[in-house]
Amino acid sequence: MQVLRPTIGMNVMTQEEKEQLHAATMEILEEVGVEVYDEEALALLKNGGASVDGINAKIPASMVEEALKSSPGLVTIYDREGNPKMDLTRGNIYFGTGSDTPLVLDWETRQQRKAVLNDTAQASIVADALPNIDFVMSMGLASDAPVRISDIHQVKAMLLNTIKPFIFTAHNEHTMDVMIQICEMAKGSTIMEKPNMILYAEPISPLRHPMESMQKLLLAAKKGVPVAYVPACLIGGGAPITLAGSLVVVNSELLSALVIHQLKRPGSPFIYGGATPAMDMRTGSCTYAAPEIFLNYACLADMARYYDLPVFDAAGCSEANDYDQQAGIEMGYTLLSAALSGGNLIHDVGFLGCGMIASIEAMVAGNEAIGAIKHMIRGVNFRKEKFAVDEIKHVGIGGTYLNTEHTAENFREEIWIPELFNRESYYTWDGGGRISFRDKLKAKISGIISQNKVSRLPKDLEDKIEQTVNNA
Repeated sequence: MQVLRPTIGMNVMTQEEKEQLHAATMEILEEVGVEVYDEEALALLKNGGASVDGINAKIPASMVEEALKSSPGLVTIYDREGNPKMDLTRGNIYFGTGSDTPLVLDWETRQQRKAVLNDTAQASIVADALPNIDFVMSMGLASDAPVRISDIHQVKAMLLNTIKPFIFTAHNEHTMDVMIQICEMAKGSTIMEKPNMILYAEPISPLRHPMESMQKLLLAAKKGVPVAYVPACLIGGGAPITLAGSLVVVNSELLSALVIHQLKRPGSPFIYGGATPAMDMRTGSCTYAAPEIFLNYACLADMARYYDLPVFDAAGCSEANDYDQQAGIEMGYTLLSAALSGGNLIHDVGFLGCGMIASIEAMVAGNEAIGAIKHMIRGVNFRKEKFAVDEIKHVGIGGTYLNTEHTAENFREEIWIPELFNRESYYTWDGGGRISFRDKLKAKISGIISQNKVSRLPKDLEDKIEQTVNNA
């Protein structure tokens, strides 16, 4: 298992500011509380010491402290074959795709259209081949699958077309239970033993936990499925317009969910994190790659380290509706920001249109950019031999290092070499047919899909999974 632990990072909050945010959160949970629309969750809170009045639950700081103590600071995620792939803990960063967009940008026609199940399959095949994509999500809402179980079909498409870990969404508790069944069939063991799937669920801001989210959260705790419970509150809509105020709402929703989760089964894996897109006050639209959301992502990464919890993050996304110059710029600075701030699970690589359009092109471009960013944030190796004093003495004044054994031995480690970015001179590029970056992306995607080197499950097992899905 490769672990990227950056030596260069970015901290936004001071220790005092973290303590102030925590104190403000405790004040909200104790005096305002949260609304919980699930009887089992309310009973757990009441029996655990919360003040419950109807659907309102006021949670004392002592319950939050107990939940933080029992929640693991390290969550290990495995691939379909049982190999450890991601150690989610402070400092380790991993990148992956996004989920549940109604539209895709077709990589062949370069036109926007409704997402279909084959888009999830193709995105999974491509992601499986990309070295800097560590986990996958569905990259579309399958408009051609039966609505009632479309989420199960999306999980099946991921499960059969990549061995990498995946993050899933579920319509409800029933479909989630079927997803767990087919995943355990593919793995040959329980999810609790070596989880290769992570549940993504959300509250409804401000300060409400809907029944469906609670039922999925509690099922995740029962079955040992790691859960990323991710508030997504619109600044100026579902949260205060100030960034600090929006963080109080997000943190209140996160910690109240953590309490419920840990009351169900102490020690269950919980992943902290939230999104705070700002409302564009000119149009009312949700901004997905704006600087304020990434400031708050960085703050939440700081708070996750404060609480010693793994953290969910986002990057590699854009508000552009096409894969154009705006998309490239926004994908670049969001990926660098997320990497520097130390998010563990950095999802949404390849998202366009404010999270409404998935693009395999953008995902492959993001993979290339992540390679460069990983090289940057690892820092400079200052071991004694890297100062190359003997080599400098040997070459002397006015010599060249080009043909030395030292250069041959070290250049691959020291210098990042891109696969797709252009480094040819104008004349070489012009003489070679003026191939654009987007043309290279299309050729790369086409090659991966046509070759399809994903390790397949045995035919009889795939048939059993298909039957289970059809019977759901």
